[in-house]
Amino acid sequence: MTDKPNDILLLAGKVLTILMQGLMACAALTLIIVGPLAAVMSDTINAEMVADYGSKVAPMPISAILALFACALVAVVLVFFFFGKLRAIISSVAEGEPFLPENANRINAMAWLLAALQVAKFVLGAAAVPVATWASTIESEDLHISTDFSSGFDLTSILMVVVLFILARVFRHGAAMRADLEGTV
Repeated sequence: MTDKPNDILLLAGKVLTILMQGLMACAALTLIIVGPLAAVMSDTINAEMVADYGSKVAPMPISAILALFACALVAVVLVFFFFGKLRAIISSVAEGEPFLPENANRINAMAWLLAALQVAKFVLGAAAVPVATWASTIESEDLHISTDFSSGFDLTSILMVVVLFILARVFRHGAAMRADLEGTV
C-alpha cells in the first residue's frame, strides 16, 4: 500500500513519462516528414536561399541534412523507449510490486538505451558538422551557428549508465530474495 505523498509522486512520474513519450513521438514524426520533404523540395529551397542571400550561397547539403535527421531520429527513438521502460517501472511500483524480475530487466534495458544515446550523441555531433559549416557560410544577422561540437564526454550520463546497471542488479537480487521469502511462507 502506498501513502498519499507517494501516490502524487508516482502520478507525477507517470504523467511526465507519458508527456516525454508524446514529445518524442511528435519529434520522430516531424523528422520523418521534414527529412523527405526537404529532399524533395531541395531545389526550391536552394532557389529561395539564392534569392534571399545571393548566389554565393552553396547548395543545401541534402545528404548531410538527411544523415543528421536520421541520427536525430535514432536518438529520439532511444529516448522514447527509455521513458517507456521508466513508465512500466512506475506502474509496478504503484501496484506495490517493485522487486520484479521484469523491473530488473527494464532497468538493465534503460542502462543500455542511455549508453546507446551517448554514442548517438557523438554521431549526431559529427553529422551536424557539415550542416553547420554550410549554414555558417550564410551571412545573416539573424543566423548564428556554432560549429564547435567538441563537448567531450558527459560524465554525468556515463555515471547514470553505471548506476542503472547497478540498480538492475539490486532489483534482480531483491526479486530473488522476494521469491525465496514467498517460498518459505
